[in-house]
Amino acid sequence: MSRIGKKSVELPTGVSASMSGQTIEVKGPKGTLSFKATDDVTITIDGQSVSVTPRGSSKRARQQWGMSRTMVANLATGVSVGFKKELEINGVGYRAQMQGNVLKLALGYSHDVNFEVPEGVTVTAAKPTEIIVEGIDQQLVGQVAANIREWRKPEPYKGKGIKYKGEFIFRKEGKKK
Repeated sequence: MSRIGKKSVELPTGVSASMSGQTIEVKGPKGTLSFKATDDVTITIDGQSVSVTPRGSSKRARQQWGMSRTMVANLATGVSVGFKKELEINGVGYRAQMQGNVLKLALGYSHDVNFEVPEGVTVTAAKPTEIIVEGIDQQLVGQVAANIREWRKPEPYKGKGIKYKGEFIFRKEGKKK
């Protein structure tokens, strides 16, 4: 039994859900998102709550049960509150700034890195050492933050690079003489 799947998803005020086949569409103040569930689960809408139940007791049905419930919960959170990832830049001369729809990163390379921000995500760089990625789609927000971090991952000796806010970087001791 899926402990996550057993819980029903309570929709916040101002959020509505509708079904067409296996596709659930959730509308809220920040926008509209949809998710197409597999045939292994049944999604039902009862007023302001959405519940997911498996069809049968196969291993695949039980796997999809909890995942589908979490996807529906992420849709409801995304259209009501949204998702946010914060990145910190550490290193001498490392900085970021927004120019229109392009994030310019100075990361110690011989050239600036121009990161094109995709549709559906908002990137802000209030300080030169902080980047905030916001949007309604959790997967897209996380992927954009990971793509930005990929340009210069934090290294273990001095901690230089781009890291998530609150991330612990395991530090190593340098060479001994």
